[in-house]
Amino acid sequence: MDHTRLIKSLPPGTKAALTTRSNAAGLRHLALYLAALAACTAGIALKAPLWPLLLLPQGVLLVFLFTLSHECTHQTPFRSKWLNEAAGHFCALAIGLPFTWFRYFHLAHHKYTNDPDRDPELEHGPRPATMAQWLGYLSGWGYWRGMAATLWRNAFGTIKAPYLPRRRHADMRLEARLLLLIYAAALLTLLASPMVLWLWILPLLIGQPVLRAYLLAEHGLCPAVANMLENSRTTFTNRIVRFVAWNMPYHAEHHAFPNVPFHQLPALHGIARDYLKSTSDGYAEFTGNYLRRLSR
Repeated sequence: MDHTRLIKSLPPGTKAALTTRSNAAGLRHLALYLAALAACTAGIALKAPLWPLLLLPQGVLLVFLFTLSHECTHQTPFRSKWLNEAAGHFCALAIGLPFTWFRYFHLAHHKYTNDPDRDPELEHGPRPATMAQWLGYLSGWGYWRGMAATLWRNAFGTIKAPYLPRRRHADMRLEARLLLLIYAAALLTLLASPMVLWLWILPLLIGQPVLRAYLLAEHGLCPAVANMLENSRTTFTNRIVRFVAWNMPYHAEHHAFPNVPFHQLPALHGIARDYLKSTSDGYAEFTGNYLRRLSR
């Protein structure tokens, strides 16, 4: 059974329950997430014992705001639209991912998942095919270079990707210019204090490889077919990873029914599990399989 038939087979009451959004669930998850981030931030700022060890969890928590931004493009983490918009723009500021632009980029990815000619995630080429490409991908260099180019192009160049509606070009241009202005001001603070470096820039660089490894599992080694239960991977992992990633390890389920909010994805997984075609028992298993594929 493919994803279309599976979703059509669900009773109306089940669909309604699965797609129920909740401010309480979203705010509770966000509060716990921000509390963990605040604890790391305080430890680094106050130079607690062994504080350099906090740079990795700080970086992971910062870069995995990507998963919240991703959810906000679907307007699902919260019931209130303004909360979704506010959270999405907050994430944009933290990780350099312009939210208005990313919404349309990501929706096009959903429409053309794993299509080598139309999926915008593949518009700069396929996923790593050699060990050198894989290491370069994990470094995050491609992401930072791509986001810098996107911000500059949106701010001062020509916005022309077919998935970006002309009616939103002005909003994307304003968004990019504001982000660039804020980043320039943040860099200027380095003249007076290194806090921005220790609390934000360095953790982002350290955490990015973890996010890259996680994201590669979402569609890497999956076939270019229309069935979302096959072209997207669900990775079985622990509660901590699912928490940090806002339940997005249930990625095939998310692609099959994007209107399901993060807190209902475990329930959808219970329904879809027997029909999943691409799964891995953890990120170590997926990475091992990927590296073996590269070595052939």
